[in-house]
Amino acid sequence: MLYRLKTDFRLSIITLLGISAILGISPFAVMRFVQGNMVAGIIDLTIMLAITAGMIYAWVTGDTARTGFAMAVVASGGAVAVGAVVGEPGLFWLFPCLVTSFFLTESRYAIFINLAAVVALIVHGVAFSSTVQMWSFAATAIVVSCCAFVFAHRNENQRERLEHLATVDPLTGVKNRRSMDEELAMAAASAARTGISYALVLLDIDHFKKVNDEYGHSVGDEVLTEMVALIERNVRKSDQLFRFGGEEFVLLMSGVDQTGLRAVMHNLQHIMHKFLKHPGGQVTASFGVALLNIGEDPDTWLARADAALYEAKASGRDQIVYAEDAVALESPAETA
Repeated sequence: MLYRLKTDFRLSIITLLGISAILGISPFAVMRFVQGNMVAGIIDLTIMLAITAGMIYAWVTGDTARTGFAMAVVASGGAVAVGAVVGEPGLFWLFPCLVTSFFLTESRYAIFINLAAVVALIVHGVAFSSTVQMWSFAATAIVVSCCAFVFAHRNENQRERLEHLATVDPLTGVKNRRSMDEELAMAAASAARTGISYALVLLDIDHFKKVNDEYGHSVGDEVLTEMVALIERNVRKSDQLFRFGGEEFVLLMSGVDQTGLRAVMHNLQHIMHKFLKHPGGQVTASFGVALLNIGEDPDTWLARADAALYEAKASGRDQIVYAEDAVALESPAETA
């Protein structure tokens, strides 16, 4: 629960708004029912229930985009309704809605929602005691919206930059191990839910330390970036490449069977033989390949690919070893 709140900013805003609605609106709803103002009480109760339902929906489905938009509309629309019924005291409810709308939904939608709310109150006009007050309210609402827009926009840019730094390898531009762990977990969950097949390829550049020692780390970096470019040009856009660490990379492929996987790996190895070079000659790699088994967890899946890679390196390097073949070869010995 806390992990989702830390990693999903919009969900945290939706949750905060839901809790605020329960704690902040409930007393006013009760007070208005006690005072006999049934219309205002019903409006407050409806707003609170709608926001609470939206919060629960976001937690259950993970659909924060549509939930955020709906909650922004409900909150601003409810503030307009309260202002129209209660009068001047109800105007204050709109200001927090003007701010939170930029965090609940996209800026273009938030601008439209805020303008529509302010215009609706002006057109209705009952909440204002004078024309001067009406235009003063409109001016302050616009200033608040502009400040919220700037802050939300800068906050979004900063979050995107931090997320990029946390999940992308700076040298090669592919995702890092942290992203890989998340994607493998998602792949395992998707396979269990839909039956889609997934393959994991763990590859290691052969004798890479020798390249760094003899020609320098700048040449080694060039080899890494060129290899990444080669792989990305020769796999599907849906396939994902991760830097596992050092000269090790992980390729995650979906919707592949044993026959298609072998053809892809043969082609990939051939392309690397043909195009991947360094000043001392050809660059080769060893590959460990594993198809995801039914009900298998990501750690076991990765361990099988790693064991296949170890076998490829132990067999002379520049080899492709499939985990399924390695198991088949070990079985007779285990039986004996």
